[in-house]
Amino acid sequence: MFAIFWKEVSSFLSSLIGYIVMGVFLTAMGLLVWVFPDTSVLNYGYAELSTLFSLSPYVFLFLVPAITMRAFAEERRGGTLELLLTKPLTDWQLVLGKFLACWFLILLTLLPTLIYYISVYRLGNPAGNIDSAEVAGSYLGLLLLGGVFAAIGVFTSSLTDNQIVAFLLGVFVCFLLYVGISAIAGLEFWGGAGFYLSQMGLDVQYSALGRGLIDSRNVIYLLSWIALGLLLTRWRVARRG
Repeated sequence: MFAIFWKEVSSFLSSLIGYIVMGVFLTAMGLLVWVFPDTSVLNYGYAELSTLFSLSPYVFLFLVPAITMRAFAEERRGGTLELLLTKPLTDWQLVLGKFLACWFLILLTLLPTLIYYISVYRLGNPAGNIDSAEVAGSYLGLLLLGGVFAAIGVFTSSLTDNQIVAFLLGVFVCFLLYVGISAIAGLEFWGGAGFYLSQMGLDVQYSALGRGLIDSRNVIYLLSWIALGLLLTRWRVARRG
């Protein structure tokens, strides 16, 4: 599994697209957090990073599928998936190795944004006047949300040998789970049941973690989506087709 993990990480970091994907995310969030007047923290009257944590999921909707689209699609297109499956690797080791590599790359992309927290921490009046518990919960939620998107992206990559198709499928499913469920739950058709349906949306679970109080129910829910995505990927890989 670790051999697959390092192979995927090395392959991503040795390619130009890897740095482009990470650069696009950091540039977009840097502009939104510090430059654009409508979202810049410098125009707020208090120290907080709501811009980063409210807009990052929407960037992740495209960033994460771009990271995961090559996980299995490239192997299928190059005919190397069959070769991997003949090696002394279980299906789970193959799936987990690729998933953990994608999740690790998401973590690498998020790490530089800690500079934003340090900057706001120092700019506060007095210094340190920021809700660190809220920031910690938001980072945990963002990392778990990235894991959910990665598990979904790896699964959609296993469905096709075309990276573009894998990317579009990943974006669609992630968008449906993050935005679509809450939108559907808001329809008058559901009545009072709409509230319970909305709780299934990833956006609701993610937002709950950003309140500064980490609830195990939110964590378990997001981890369950990761597990489901990995189970579906393993099922697809086991079909050998």
